[in-house]
Amino acid sequence: MLFIILGALLFLASKAIDNPNLVFVKFASPLRKAAIVLIILGISSSTIKQIDAGEVGVQSVFGKVSERTLSSGLNFVNPLASVTVFDAKTQNYTMSAVHDEGDREGDDAIRVLTADGLEVVVDLTVLYRILPSQAPTILKEIGPDYKDKVVRPITRTMIRDNAVYYDAVALYSLKRNEFQTRIYKDIESNFKKRGLVLEQLLIRNINLPNSVKQTIESKINAEQDAQKMQFVLLKEKQEAERKRVEAQGIADYQKILSTGLSDKQLQYESIIAQKEIAKSPNTKVIIMGNKSTPIILGNN
Repeated sequence: MLFIILGALLFLASKAIDNPNLVFVKFASPLRKAAIVLIILGISSSTIKQIDAGEVGVQSVFGKVSERTLSSGLNFVNPLASVTVFDAKTQNYTMSAVHDEGDREGDDAIRVLTADGLEVVVDLTVLYRILPSQAPTILKEIGPDYKDKVVRPITRTMIRDNAVYYDAVALYSLKRNEFQTRIYKDIESNFKKRGLVLEQLLIRNINLPNSVKQTIESKINAEQDAQKMQFVLLKEKQEAERKRVEAQGIADYQKILSTGLSDKQLQYESIIAQKEIAKSPNTKVIIMGNKSTPIILGNN
């Protein structure tokens, strides 16, 4: 467009000085040729628009938006049209309490009230993209700044609206996935109405009030102590059972010895013991008595 305007100005200037009575008449023809070249370049550049990969373009002429979208590559367009380029790739919007971590500087986390009246701080990342076919509608009804007009306010509102159904502790632990699924469905439906696709919703962190954190930590410590005591009691019971079985075995063994051993069996056991003693390096002589009772002379 700039070349066309410059070419038109040069053409008008060449017409103005195209007078034999003027000193600059000799420049009229070169200016006219230069103007024609600029106009041709301007028309060529204005009628061809390059759209990069992962983007989609929308034409508008004097405020009227064309329903035809421009895909990636070279496209022929109306030289009088302005082209708005939208990013059709996956985008993310992060709201975090950590400085310079989110899309906005400072603490941009979402503060919500739970069912038990406590304030919980939620860090969140939204992954989304636009529907290329809906780009003209987005330009007409929302504009190119749909991130601040749609993504941010809808996400924050849906989180606040759904957090009131959960207690703080449940939101932090047991009901976290349920809460994430619930807000995902609400945000997805709202995005779809406006030409956006919600790909994923990531709850990065949920911060509880300090008083609640201390209560949870005390509860966890108490549960761990209780589990430890149960383990100790179980171990003591197992040890007591082992000792009982051992005592019962000893008692049964003694009962067998007192009631079930004959003289011959005792004599056999005595012979076995004598053999073991005889093998000892400290034993020199074994003298058998009349009643087969050994007399062992040791090495003293």
